Amino acid sequence: MNEEKITTSANKKLSPEEIKRVKGLGCLQDKRYDDIFNIRVITGNGHITTDEHRAIADAADKFGNGQITMTTRLSMEIQGVPYDNIEKTIAFLGEHGLMTGGTGAKVRPVVSCKGTTCQYGLIDTFALSKKIHERFYVGYHDVVLPHKFKIAVGGCPNNCVKPNLNDMGIISQRIPKPDVEKCRGCQIEKSCPVHVPKLVDGKLYIDPEECIHCGRCKGKCPFGAVPEYQNGYKIYIGGRWGKRISHGQALTRIFTEEEEVMAVIEKAILLFKNEGIAGERFADTVKRLGFEYVNEKLIG
Repeated sequence: MNEEKITTSANKKLSPEEIKRVKGLGCLQDKRYDDIFNIRVITGNGHITTDEHRAIADAADKFGNGQITMTTRLSMEIQGVPYDNIEKTIAFLGEHGLMTGGTGAKVRPVVSCKGTTCQYGLIDTFALSKKIHERFYVGYHDVVLPHKFKIAVGGCPNNCVKPNLNDMGIISQRIPKPDVEKCRGCQIEKSCPVHVPKLVDGKLYIDPEECIHCGRCKGKCPFGAVPEYQNGYKIYIGGRWGKRISHGQALTRIFTEEEEVMAVIEKAILLFKNEGIAGERFADTVKRLGFEYVNEKLIG
């Protein structure tokens, strides 16, 4: 492993206004120095090409200390960039189609799990998260909100990216539609990871309140007792991690079309913008306005 390059500081004192300005560009001050910054590079959903990787590595060598870290939002940070190199770094990254940012009271970069390739993934999470990123991170970049707004996309109910701990989380669903007349009592519950299907009076029963809609029972019944499924999306609102943790609440309907999901995200962002109070997270807005009110606004 290469040793970290020595970061050289000119001890240049910067005004609070200038520090705030460059932070808005995705450049966070290193607390150890007055004029050294870590520059956040947006990946969209942690999914970037090898050419983009090389460009980030080149930028770290040319303008920083040769080190790169990763954030919890799947962005990458070029470490140890002197203040005088900030504009050069941003320009270099821009030449390779990369942007910096991911800070401030705005829609933050979207994260997703690897549902596109994961054996349990029910949707193309890369494609959906990229679509959300382009429309709401890029498209709403100049929209100032009461606080940051984080969105996560999960490809199945395993919840690997913790969608329900984001301001808005989307989780793919596959809802079984049993045909009990075809059931011969062969205990399909063995195929369920949470053991929800039961035999009631010798027939299959799947409790809709207990089923997590993972679709793992699909094709497991040799007699076709679960022939059909409804694909959809469960949307959580008002999640948050950090100093104060809030578990998001699921909206009271399952959405079956991708464009419905996009519409609900837009409604949520605009509701937060128009009815949120400066400094409060979306979880606080939902609590203050009442879940029932916000739920009706988003699904109505």
